Amino acid sequence: MADHDIKRRRFIKHTATSFIGLSILPSYVMGSGGFFSPNERLNVALIGCGTQSFKMLPDWLKQPEIQFTAVCDPNKESYDYPQWGRPQGETKGAAGGREVAKRFINDYYAKNKGLTTYKGCNTYADFRELLEKENDLDAVFIMTPDHLHATIALAAMKKNVKVASHKPIGNFMRETRVICEEAKKTNIPTQLFAWKDEKENHIVESWIKQGAIGDIKELHRWTNRPMWPQGSPYLPANTPPIPDGFDWDLWLGPSLPRPYSPDYTHTVFRGWYEFGAGCLADMGYYGFWVDWRILDLGMPVTAEGSANVNCEIRDFRSTWIKNNVSYPYAATLQWEVPINNKNELLDVYWYEGGIRPKTPKALKLAGKPLPKEGVMFIGDKGTIVAGYGYHNPVLFGRPDAEKLMASIKIPDVQLMNQTTEMIQSFQGKNPSRGSFINAQTIAEAICLGNLAIRVSERLEWDNKQLLVTNFPEANEYIARKSRPGWEI
Repeated sequence: MADHDIKRRRFIKHTATSFIGLSILPSYVMGSGGFFSPNERLNVALIGCGTQSFKMLPDWLKQPEIQFTAVCDPNKESYDYPQWGRPQGETKGAAGGREVAKRFINDYYAKNKGLTTYKGCNTYADFRELLEKENDLDAVFIMTPDHLHATIALAAMKKNVKVASHKPIGNFMRETRVICEEAKKTNIPTQLFAWKDEKENHIVESWIKQGAIGDIKELHRWTNRPMWPQGSPYLPANTPPIPDGFDWDLWLGPSLPRPYSPDYTHTVFRGWYEFGAGCLADMGYYGFWVDWRILDLGMPVTAEGSANVNCEIRDFRSTWIKNNVSYPYAATLQWEVPINNKNELLDVYWYEGGIRPKTPKALKLAGKPLPKEGVMFIGDKGTIVAGYGYHNPVLFGRPDAEKLMASIKIPDVQLMNQTTEMIQSFQGKNPSRGSFINAQTIAEAICLGNLAIRVSERLEWDNKQLLVTNFPEANEYIARKSRPGWEI
């Protein structure tokens, strides 16, 4: 029997004994049949305690199958996390850090369990220490900046701990490949929080598979992101002293040392090549992952990126400035993607920074504009246009469009909340459709797309060797330049 299992059995025995004498067991110790079932409850550590964590944490805490036993963040506590959207008169940022998360979790459990206080959530600055000391840990939820996702996921899987992560799986191609292959090799359950199973997905899928627009010739997706600063060709000049309670070295993790700047951290990391994965990973996982499943697509064989340029005046002469530190203000991308089991390539287009594709003639004739963010399938018999998440899909370009939309049978699919699907997978019941393994192709396609955007070239891709074959300069960015001891 594994050491982990022995310790867990001891823990279960101790916990069960502690409830002897209680005439009524609270709901949080009940299994699905109403019986005490600690084997079904997952001990989870939250790694990364920023704005996205606090957005998702309230729903997770309501799940009786999940028990948060630890939190981890290199930031102890601060109130300087930028928030999205128009200013609402704030005088400080949102709260974040491990102490904030610990109080949030402990207060919830105290209230839920009818206790005056609850102190069952441990805190750590270093995820490596957490993985060493939390012997009864079942899973980690990774909610850190992008550059730490793969490093933490691999360390957790090496400890036989299940892994759930926000997108991306990794922000460099090689680490993304390593993590997905590790998930295959170990068969450890994983979950990517970008997974979605919604009614609109099945509507669009039914239209396409029942031939409403014929053979698909092009796929287009576009977003108005970024909602964070990016596009500067310069590293931050804002380099104040490291704040008290913030471990900058731990925040850097695998990245090479550099001066601290608040322009890298908390919510705004995504715009930097080193720390983020840009607009494409932020929104591409949500959209393209569904498209890839519906159209049964493989790994792109080419990717052609085109990014905005930066100019400035130097010595009374206007000139271009190379940007190799942050994602561009705006960019476009074209993949050539094989359709599985067919000898065909599909042209797939991406637009970011508010750029949109050309409005189809059928849409113009109908007096309909393209949405600010959206998706468009162009077939040889018609076109489907919808909001980014397939919301409000409309069929254009054929005279019987309205009649056809009404006649197509949509299957009565039992939708499953992704948290429920993850929990069942982590409990060893049913594999999750949102696993790293199922996300691998789109995760690597996004890495390739970002690489093409970074070098603003057309890249021919050897997926087996993880190499660009026609533009070798791009291969410099396939793997991260890591600090010694942090290599993947």
